[in-house]
Amino acid sequence: MKITIPLTRLVPGLIIGPATWLGPYIAAASLFLPALIQQLDETNKITLLALFSSCGMVAATISNMLAGYVSDRTYSRFGSRTPWIIIGAIGFMLSMILTSTANSIPFLLFCWILAQTALNFIVAPMVAWLDFAAEDKKGTASGAYGGLGMALGNNGFTIIAAMFLGSFRLGFIVFGIITFIGTLISVFIVREPSNLDKKNQNQVKQDDNKQKSSLAIFPRWSIGRDYYLALIGKLFQGIGNFTITGYLLFIMTDFMHTDSSETQNSIQLINLVMLIFGILMGFIAGPISDKLKILKIPVGLSTIFLGIGALSLVIAPNHIGILIYAFAAGIGMGVWNSLDNLLNLEVIPDKNRIAFFLGVYNLGNTATQALAPIIAACVISLFGFGAIFITSFVFAMLGGISILSIRSVKR
Repeated sequence: MKITIPLTRLVPGLIIGPATWLGPYIAAASLFLPALIQQLDETNKITLLALFSSCGMVAATISNMLAGYVSDRTYSRFGSRTPWIIIGAIGFMLSMILTSTANSIPFLLFCWILAQTALNFIVAPMVAWLDFAAEDKKGTASGAYGGLGMALGNNGFTIIAAMFLGSFRLGFIVFGIITFIGTLISVFIVREPSNLDKKNQNQVKQDDNKQKSSLAIFPRWSIGRDYYLALIGKLFQGIGNFTITGYLLFIMTDFMHTDSSETQNSIQLINLVMLIFGILMGFIAGPISDKLKILKIPVGLSTIFLGIGALSLVIAPNHIGILIYAFAAGIGMGVWNSLDNLLNLEVIPDKNRIAFFLGVYNLGNTATQALAPIIAACVISLFGFGAIFITSFVFAMLGGISILSIRSVKR
């Protein structure tokens, strides 16, 4: 019998959990890490940020799949997800504290890889909590996780993090502790039940399918087509988003030539507007999806909104463009974060490996933050800062087309 957890417990955990792992990570990746790299080696900051991103992407990819794999196969009195989530939270906090002490690029790189690895032992198991919701409530649960939790993480924490730009080493420590405390709170609220009674039953199934599974970690295209399209859409949408947000600090200082006060105000404005829309969509997108049975269309259109926001910065590379970007991207990211994980849950090709496939899909929140700066660095070096807005637009459009090409989810 499938385990279900009441929304009264699941929803608060799905808000607090992702908010407190994603928020500190976003703050570290988009603000604290660039600032520390700039302090240690200002001359090579663009190239070094791309290096850190590529190494982080490799660590995130491997650890995410590994965390999902072991989580699907864990049996304990605390369930299959909780033990790994706690281990990841402890590891991430310690790695952030270590990062704050870095005085050389090699040691900073080591700490960053450690942080990426630990973080994904929170990410992959936690997103699988969505499957604990009743079938007719999954949209609401997805809205809580992506719309509310990730909106707070993506934008709410960045508003606070901008205040630490003058003391970013302390920022690493504070936000690492926030992840640890927030994760513990979410785990306590959800109270994942024991799954020890399923151990023998699932062991028989795993033994029967062991040889088959080992030969098909990822199913062929004909079986997993819609899952792969959703994954491609997620990756392209993530690149479109993080191409801009990952270089937001440098866009303000090197492209728009704002001073420190204007930079802080602009970053806070963008994230405040996106936070408001993210929370609003989190409240309404999931329940509307449950009621109207509509999922693919709003998810596909949401990434197109993100592309329109990026295009506004090409047309108006000033404070007006920033405001238009904040509104368009806010609507797009609000709807996307509310429903994209539910869409992926619908197209997973193997329901016995939910955490694994959701974990791989969720790489769009971590790996794309690593991949986007690499792409952005190449574009900036070849065409200048202004070209990254066109790049963001193109990737966002391709992501939307990929999502709308899914067949098994009708609308």
